Amino acid sequence: MSETLLNIKGIVKRFGGLTALNDVGLHINKGEVYGLIGPNGAGKTTLFNVLTGLYVPDEGEFTFAGHNLFQVKPDKVVKAGIARTFQNIRLFGEMTALENVMIGRHTRSHAGAIGSILRTPRVKKEEAAIAQKAYDLLEYVGISDVVDEQARNLSYGHQRRLEIARALACEPKLLALDEPAAGMNPSETEGLKHLMSKIRDDGVTILLIEHDVKLMMELCDRIAVLDYGQKIAEDFPEGIRTNPRVIEAYLGASHE
Repeated sequence: MSETLLNIKGIVKRFGGLTALNDVGLHINKGEVYGLIGPNGAGKTTLFNVLTGLYVPDEGEFTFAGHNLFQVKPDKVVKAGIARTFQNIRLFGEMTALENVMIGRHTRSHAGAIGSILRTPRVKKEEAAIAQKAYDLLEYVGISDVVDEQARNLSYGHQRRLEIARALACEPKLLALDEPAAGMNPSETEGLKHLMSKIRDDGVTILLIEHDVKLMMELCDRIAVLDYGQKIAEDFPEGIRTNPRVIEAYLGASHE
C-alpha cells in the first residue's frame, strides 16, 4: 500500500463573496507525480497558494508527512518539506544563477544573525558548503554552464530550470511546480519532462499544474481536475482522458 505524503480534506477558500475553493480534498502518495488540471480560473493556483501557506484557508484539514499544516505560514511549510515554483518566474534578476540557488539553500542553514555578521569560521565553512550545493543543483538541472550569469540574462528555459534548482535547494519532500512548461518549445518541454522524471526517481514527490495535457498524461501517475473551485475528477491519466465531466469542463463555456 502506498504511503500518503499529503492529505487535504474539505478545503474552502473565500475572497469576499467569491468561493475560490469549495470542499476540495485530495491525497498525494509518496514518490508519485500528481497532476492538477482544469480550465482557467478553476482554482489550481489558489490551491497551490493554500498548500504553500501564501493563502490561509477558511475551512478544512491539511496534513503533510504526519504534520498538521492547516493555516501554517510559508516558512513553516518550507521547513516541513514543501517547496514550489511560480507560474510567473520569480528570480532575482540582478543576481547570478548560483546566488539565486544559494538563497533557496539558506532555508536549511544554521548560522545565526551574530555569526553572519562576525563571519566566524563556522559561518564561512557553511557558506562554502552552500555554494557547492548550489553548483551541484545547477549541474543536476542541466545549467551549470551559466553559473555566473545574471538570472535576467538567461534564456526562458534556463530560467525555468533555475527556479526548479532553487526550489530543490530547500530539500523538499514535495516539489510543487506551477506551469513549468509554459512558454517552452517542444524540445524544451521534452527536456523538462525528463528532468521531472529524474527528480521523482531520486525520491522527491511532485505536484504539477500544467496546461500541456499531453505532458500531463505522459508524466503523471494520477491527476485531479478542478472546475469552478471544486474537484470534479481524480483518476489515472486514461480515466481522466475519457471522463465526461472533464471533457465538458474543457469544451464548455469559458472560465475566464
